[in-house]
Amino acid sequence: MSLRITGGALRGRRLKSPAGRDVRPTSSRVRESIFSILGQRLDGLRVLDLFAGAGTLGLEAASRGAEHVVFIENDRSHAALVESNAAALEGLCGWRLLRRDARAALPAASADGPFDLVFLDPPYRGGMIPDTLEALTRANLLADGARVIVESHHKQELPESVGALVQDQRRLYKTTAVTIYLWRSDQ
Repeated sequence: MSLRITGGALRGRRLKSPAGRDVRPTSSRVRESIFSILGQRLDGLRVLDLFAGAGTLGLEAASRGAEHVVFIENDRSHAALVESNAAALEGLCGWRLLRRDARAALPAASADGPFDLVFLDPPYRGGMIPDTLEALTRANLLADGARVIVESHHKQELPESVGALVQDQRRLYKTTAVTIYLWRSDQ
């Protein structure tokens, strides 16, 4: 599969993608839709890319003006892809890679927060989303008004809220669902 950044300063830049059928990078159509919802410019935002895979979502955010991106990826070969792809940032923004389990890495990511935007795209099988959302709410990493973008299988039911994370909208793209949560620390 050929991956390219779809917008911003690095638009059209080719990215290395993981091989194999178990890997499911976010399609360009879904990425374009996500950034259409978020806005094309993300100037100054701090971004957390959980279950980063090849780092595509975090790299899209960086290309669109994010100030700093933390990629969290446990798989060694995928983490190597993130590092290789992040080299394309060429000083465009700060970034860091944590090669650990997403939930276990959250305390280490706190040094780079608070985060304005979080991408959560775990493997569809495994039911990791509710536990990861819980861990995220307990980690005290989110800026007020932060958005958490969750990519899941369209049949997977997600909670309406998790602590101060409240589901704002859900969009379907064939078999992919994109659910956006808003963080309200005053709730």
